Amino acid sequence: MNEFVLLLLFCHVASPVLHSLKYFYTASSGVPNFPEFVVVGLVDGVQMVHYDSNTQRAEGKQDWMEKVTADDPQYLKKETQRFLADQQTFKVSFDTLKKRFSQTGGVHIIQWMYGCEWNDETGDIYGFNQHGYDGEDFIAFDLKTKTWIAPTPQAVSTKHKWDRDVGQNEYLYLYLTQICVDWLKKYVDYGRSTLLRTELPSVSLLQKTPSSPVTCHASGFYPNKIMLFWMRDGEELHEDVDHGEILHNHDGTFQKSVDLHVSSVKPEDWGNYSCVFQLSGVKEDIVTKLDPKVIKTNWGKTEIEFLINNLSSFLSLFSHALRSV
Repeated sequence: MNEFVLLLLFCHVASPVLHSLKYFYTASSGVPNFPEFVVVGLVDGVQMVHYDSNTQRAEGKQDWMEKVTADDPQYLKKETQRFLADQQTFKVSFDTLKKRFSQTGGVHIIQWMYGCEWNDETGDIYGFNQHGYDGEDFIAFDLKTKTWIAPTPQAVSTKHKWDRDVGQNEYLYLYLTQICVDWLKKYVDYGRSTLLRTELPSVSLLQKTPSSPVTCHASGFYPNKIMLFWMRDGEELHEDVDHGEILHNHDGTFQKSVDLHVSSVKPEDWGNYSCVFQLSGVKEDIVTKLDPKVIKTNWGKTEIEFLINNLSSFLSLFSHALRSV
């Protein structure tokens, strides 16, 4: 094992697993070459069902979804019917919202996210249902009061209308706190071999130029309940560091980076710095010492050499960029 990359046993307690079931709806108007309506369902951040207005068909996206359809052969048909009905509702919503915001043409997007989270250790649950329009919050359901919150004046009339539908709000509360959680537990059980697996990442230190930050890049981990941070003399650093987002890899695992600005760090002090990766449920941390010998750089090398040495990282980032378009 490389002497600069150590597996150390720290005295932190393994975190419980927080499972989630989330549905993301996106309806668009005036966007060329893109489906007008898309639904994506995710369990623990993994896409398990997909629907769009081009295919008008719900499709399972994981191998374990075959178990779901084996137990309920009508599952995908029922999901298709549900999404088709929602698609028609969103079409009407566009007309209403454009009038509210005094809009005519142009590009407009409606988003809807709902679902639940469940802590498999404490049993705590959390439900959510919120709507957005053109990138801004529009209206959200308050579980405590079973009423709607309107952060924008254009949503006030919708709030009053939906607040009056007490029966629907009671059902929504039941769905978010019980029905959704029951489905989440079913999906987790169906996909146990995939969703409950643990995969440790490869951790690399990267630097573009001698004056650039040193990037600690962890790729290939699962699940995405992780912490990645820089330490100095055994204490976590909060200054001179920049945290990147957790990104998806093409194989279903995840990656994340955190930068350390080293311009003010004396060369003799580099040995006091380490990058630490922690995965929920795993007691052993991956600790990578800040050492020039293990940093992958692109100075002093040809462009081709650098691309070859960092090909996997580039492919992962490129794949994410394509999904974000």
